[in-house]
Amino acid sequence: MPQDDLPAQAGGVAPDQLMAADPSAWPVAPGWQSQVDAFFTSPTGQALLGFLRGRLEEGAVIFPPRPLRALELTPPEDVRVVILGQDPYHGRGQAEGLAFSVAPGVALPPSLRNIFKELQRDLGTPPPKFPVPGGSLVNWARHGVLLLNTCLTVEEGRPASHAGKGWEMLTDSLIREVSDGGHPVVFMLWGSHAQSKRALIDASRHQVLVANHPSPLSALRPPLPFIGCGHFSQARDWRIQHPLPKK
Repeated sequence: MPQDDLPAQAGGVAPDQLMAADPSAWPVAPGWQSQVDAFFTSPTGQALLGFLRGRLEEGAVIFPPRPLRALELTPPEDVRVVILGQDPYHGRGQAEGLAFSVAPGVALPPSLRNIFKELQRDLGTPPPKFPVPGGSLVNWARHGVLLLNTCLTVEEGRPASHAGKGWEMLTDSLIREVSDGGHPVVFMLWGSHAQSKRALIDASRHQVLVANHPSPLSALRPPLPFIGCGHFSQARDWRIQHPLPKK
């Protein structure tokens, strides 16, 4: 999916890194706006913005260019599936603000290759064409899959460098909001980090699917191997049985 909806720099080239810690430059769907505004005006949100500004002033390269892109592409009323990641990819040109997704034309990270492998095994869906859309999951996001990292920024070459700086307060509240929403949702929790958010989800109303992380280090290991988990067919069947309410 071409990133033609990203703001262009001089010369028409979209930035591949965060240019300023300015939430007004990070659009979100209207249904998320009040929650996002409340976060950024809170002491935790203000501290996070101060941290980001400080790191930018010190010359840190921060990804992605628009940290809230998952909330831009997937309105709360359209969410049918939630896939939780940990933090963005930390290589230049990879992160596009969606969990597990990489920009078109970027080589597929191993975890994403395993996601496509399981999708093909489970539903017979062939891998996407390379380079476009390649590993970009923008189309998933536009069709109701909330691809939410629990930490929304990272520094180049420094995985988890922004963990614990405040993003988790926002993303935990977003998970709760989806759980408290008016329609059933499928939550896919892959790996221990995603599964640590299980307490935020009302499992009596939603389908909660649990497996190992799709990383090659764990995708085939017991007790819950990712390869063979069948989450995509289970999500499809749940969505058929629990359609979104008519608008």
